[in-house]
Amino acid sequence: MERGKMAELESLETAAEHERILREIESTDTACIGPTLRSVYDGEEHARFMEKLEARIRNHDREIEKMCNFHYQGFVDSITELLKVRGEAQKLKNQVTDTNRKLQNEGKELIIAMEELKQCRLQQRNISATVDKLTLCLPVLEMYSKLREQMKSKRHYPALKTLEHLEHTYLPQVSHYRFCKIMVDNIPKLREEIKEVSMSDLKDFLESIRKHSDKIGETAMKQAQQQRNLDNIVSQHPRISGGKKSKKEVCASSDLEVPGAQDLVDFSPVYRCLHIYSVLGARETFENYYRKQRRKQARLVLQPPSNMHETLDGYRKYFNQIVGFFVVEDHILHTTQGLVNRAYIDELWEMALSKTIAALRTHSSYCSDPSLVLDLKNLIVLFADTLQGYGFPVNQLFDMLLEIRDQYSETLLKKWSGVFRNILDSDNYSPIPVISEEIYKKIVGQFPFQDAELEKQPFPKKFPFSEFVPKVYNQIKEFIYACLKFSEDLHLSSTEVDDMIRKSTNLLLTRTLSNCLQNVIKRKNVGLTELVQIIINTTHLEKSCKFLEEFITNITNVLPETVHTTKLYGTTTFKDARHAAEEEIYTNLNQKIDQFLQLADYDWMTMEPSSKASEYLVDLIGFLRSTFAVFTHLPGKVAQTACMSACKHLSTSLMQLLLEAEVRQLTLGALQQFNLDVEECEQFARSGPVPGFQGDTLQLAFIDLRQLLDLFIQWDWSTYLADYGQPTCKYLRVNPTTALVLLEKMRDTSRKNNVFAQFRKNERDKQKLIDTVAKQLRSLINSHHS
Repeated sequence: MERGKMAELESLETAAEHERILREIESTDTACIGPTLRSVYDGEEHARFMEKLEARIRNHDREIEKMCNFHYQGFVDSITELLKVRGEAQKLKNQVTDTNRKLQNEGKELIIAMEELKQCRLQQRNISATVDKLTLCLPVLEMYSKLREQMKSKRHYPALKTLEHLEHTYLPQVSHYRFCKIMVDNIPKLREEIKEVSMSDLKDFLESIRKHSDKIGETAMKQAQQQRNLDNIVSQHPRISGGKKSKKEVCASSDLEVPGAQDLVDFSPVYRCLHIYSVLGARETFENYYRKQRRKQARLVLQPPSNMHETLDGYRKYFNQIVGFFVVEDHILHTTQGLVNRAYIDELWEMALSKTIAALRTHSSYCSDPSLVLDLKNLIVLFADTLQGYGFPVNQLFDMLLEIRDQYSETLLKKWSGVFRNILDSDNYSPIPVISEEIYKKIVGQFPFQDAELEKQPFPKKFPFSEFVPKVYNQIKEFIYACLKFSEDLHLSSTEVDDMIRKSTNLLLTRTLSNCLQNVIKRKNVGLTELVQIIINTTHLEKSCKFLEEFITNITNVLPETVHTTKLYGTTTFKDARHAAEEEIYTNLNQKIDQFLQLADYDWMTMEPSSKASEYLVDLIGFLRSTFAVFTHLPGKVAQTACMSACKHLSTSLMQLLLEAEVRQLTLGALQQFNLDVEECEQFARSGPVPGFQGDTLQLAFIDLRQLLDLFIQWDWSTYLADYGQPTCKYLRVNPTTALVLLEKMRDTSRKNNVFAQFRKNERDKQKLIDTVAKQLRSLINSHHS
């Protein structure tokens, strides 16, 4: 029973579910009926549902039939109307078909026109789009064309700017076009091309300035020279209307326009290349390259030609190139921002300064022409002043000039050595004759000489000195002028200039002139007359030294009494020369005396003397008289010394002649003849050949001979032996050794030739006496030695 209830309950639920589905089907849109039907098919009561569905359809059909029966007449009427409408509709269709045909026929042209219009509109749209695209592309193409034109005309920096605009402004707007992509790919190549071309221009510029450095330096040095001249003009111009002319007015009147470095060289390649490399971010690379190349050029410029020392032009070209190089670098320093800096310039200048000074030291040492050395000094000063004007330190150059000054002095000394030699060789060593007042004043104007007695004498008359005195004096002044020329523009004080001149002049006097005078004095063929004139000349030159002191003082404005002022040694030079000449006179006289004595031919074995002095001695005395007569213009002491020296030498030579070893024997007669010759000498001494001797002073030169001869001729041995060693001894000048030698010569003769034959009665006594005297003389000699 429960099973029956449960089946009934399930049947009711199924029926309710089917009813719900049917209502849902009736009320649901057919598009959404799928899920509803799926629920039916998913269940197990499909057949019952279909029965329910069939029953529901039949119910609706009955309702439709009822409704149709209710509205049937209206339906019939509608069908009738519908049939009428179908006929009309057919007519309308035919009309519409006919109208359509006609419209189609009529509309073909319109369609064609519309197609054409459509194509035109399409073209118009394409053209508009093309114009829009071209509007974007044309500026790119124009910029690219402009870039190419700029590169073609070598306007690289504007080309680089154009490339920047093209890359960052224009190309991004049309980057999808293929030609733009090609352009973008070409941009690095174009940049590299601009770098290469600008670098090529820089290389051309570097080569150009290397070639033009000479001209640039020449121009800069001309400017410095003209500036110096201008400063001199301004400083020396007389005051007019209460003031000096301005430098500008003087410059305008002097027309000193000279082009500068920027006028001679186009620096734009450097600026362009610098800007280009800066824009490209490679400025450091450019700076390093520029500095490296310029260092190489500096080394080439600083390498002097091997023959530079031969001409001034060689030095000038060398300086021009160095100045040109640094003028360019100075211009680059002041017109670019850091391409070169002061440290780089200073480094280059230090290198240049050391190499230049070394080159000048080497090449100037080859120069032996003082004129060339002086010109070189002026050129170095101009070189230094030029570079100093550009801010380069040049103190080392002026220090080096002081070294060249010493070399200049040496070349001057060599030159003046030749000048002095020519003067001394060409001089006639005779007093200068004067025939007119004009000539007299001319010579006095050349040489400071005053002599009241000479001025009073009528013409013609003679100066005491020869021509080499005024010539030498004037050449000393010329030498001083030459020294002064070198000191100009060296920025030295007056004291330094004065000291330099005095030291150089001292070298000229003590070394150069002294050597020349000594060489003349020592010449083999120099005569006594020439030596006498040299003594007179040097005496006057010695007196002129104070005038040379005044001359130097006048040109340097430094008083001689100033502290540390160097004194001239001219007096010493001329004194030394005079003393040498005096010694040469003494030597020359002695040589002449020796030449005469070589003619002596004594017969040492003669028994009887002649009645007069020997002929050679008479000639010798005559020569001495004539010689001393020339000594009238010599200082008194010189003439007296020469005369005394000659007499002493003659006396000594005669004594040696008497005692020489070759004369082994001599007779009393020979001794008496010799005595006659000595008396002739004494007579010459008494005659006063040279004034100034007091009493018998000159005769004392022969006192040794006189006492010796008197002792033997008078045979006064007792007196000699008794008084020997006493200050009042009559034969004080007779040396016992000398007496013994002469006595031995006479004793040998007595023995062999029987000299004392006339004294036969006393022969033994005489021999004993000689032996006794000889013994006593030996005793004196031995006691003297002990």
